[in-house]
Amino acid sequence: MMVWGKGNVGLLVIIIEVVAFGFQACFSEINITRGSFPKGFVFGTASSAFQYEGAVKEDGRGPSVWDTFSHKFGKIADFSNADVAVDQYHLYESDVQLMKDMGMDAYRFSISWSRIYPDGSGEINQAGVDHYNKLINALLAKGIEPYVTIYHWDLPQALEDKYNGWLDSRIIKDFATFAETCFQKFGDRVKHWITFNEPHTFSVQGYDVGLQAPGRCSIILHITCRAGNSATEPYIVGHHVLLSHATVVDIYRKKYKAKQQGSVGLSFDVMWFEPTSNTTEDIEAAQRAQDFQLGWFLDPLMFGDYPSSMRRRVGKRLPEFTRAESSILKGSLDFVGINHYTTYYAKPNSSNAIGTLLNDSIADSGAVTLPFKNLQPIGDRASSIWLYIVPVGMRKLMNYIKQKYGNPPVIITENGMDDPNNPLTPIKDALKDDKRIKYHNDYLKNLLASIKEDGCNVKGYFVWSLLDNWEWAAGYTSRFGLFFVDYNDKRKRYPKNSVQWFTKFLNST
Repeated sequence: MMVWGKGNVGLLVIIIEVVAFGFQACFSEINITRGSFPKGFVFGTASSAFQYEGAVKEDGRGPSVWDTFSHKFGKIADFSNADVAVDQYHLYESDVQLMKDMGMDAYRFSISWSRIYPDGSGEINQAGVDHYNKLINALLAKGIEPYVTIYHWDLPQALEDKYNGWLDSRIIKDFATFAETCFQKFGDRVKHWITFNEPHTFSVQGYDVGLQAPGRCSIILHITCRAGNSATEPYIVGHHVLLSHATVVDIYRKKYKAKQQGSVGLSFDVMWFEPTSNTTEDIEAAQRAQDFQLGWFLDPLMFGDYPSSMRRRVGKRLPEFTRAESSILKGSLDFVGINHYTTYYAKPNSSNAIGTLLNDSIADSGAVTLPFKNLQPIGDRASSIWLYIVPVGMRKLMNYIKQKYGNPPVIITENGMDDPNNPLTPIKDALKDDKRIKYHNDYLKNLLASIKEDGCNVKGYFVWSLLDNWEWAAGYTSRFGLFFVDYNDKRKRYPKNSVQWFTKFLNST
């Protein structure tokens, strides 16, 4: 059990207050319209280079760790790869028109590091720069604001080969060079930057459980990992990511912000964790789960250090920040990006056997998180085995961030749900995605309530995703898009019913 000292009392009160919302939406029915949201609130869709672009060997692009990982046998659920993905590299102009026709304000996309620097560093690939210039200009020509993610998991393979990528502090300098190149080449038009997408996800999935690139782990009985240390590497990777972010923000503020007038944030993957019961033990477990998820990365950027629960439980395996590093970390966010999809229950991990068997960052939290209680699911499930639909979790999470972190500007940089990719389902039936419509309607209702009724400082909402796409280890088995992509017929796009719903919503007053 966590020992709650004097400094934890206020945080415990916060958790109790958030839990007190209960599991039913605690506000009257809201008929949401675009006009219900504050003036200037941004609506958009989100994507990533590796999941969308394809063209992996065109115009000088170098390989990334995901190219390598996805071509290894057994790593991807349907044995597919992203060599073509949804071919946005060639089809971006028509995709921009789809966004325009819906009434979207913005498009969040990422820049492939190995398109700009095929070897991770060294000589710039002008063809890569030219492509992103064309995409940015096409967006702006249609009145769509670019929100650019600098790193969305696709580390150049050359840097993985050279010094094990994120495990080596040399990555900080190379990432800073890449990011500064982006500021130099695109910053005259790009005013919204996201340094990293979901550092918690790629630290754990890539270096703890080995299910994502580069696939490192040391978990007993994990037969596909050939290298790694699950007890230390996720923390080393996370540490270098945080220092890379802070370094890049410092560069931007000192050299580019005055002229370019942009903002820089980071997108965090955040489940809401609901205590399994109202006992102190379960409330504390839910807080630990959140510390080891959001707090791991947001606390250093807000307060200058990792959560105290991580310091206590991880000990010397958790790297230390110098006083200078802590200073540059603290306050290095202009906005907090939140990728939120689902909510789980949390309770203490009472089995030492599990912790001993795993010996990793997940076991370190001392919390078990599951989407079930007494064999009852927490909500309806989407196609992904991890994605349960719990709209009120959005409101609770916004209030938690408001109360713990001082109500910073928040942008929902991803939210959405998937349907299965069933090859036997006719396209006309696959376009009937009423479940997705209800998902977005209900999550937006809760988001609006957090803004209007609770005073949460939320500035935007990005749908994952505009198109069905290549979903990492799930391959093409999962369809998150507002538009159906026919993978068997030149990646043709077909609007699902959710496109009609969003178009009507975005044009409502």
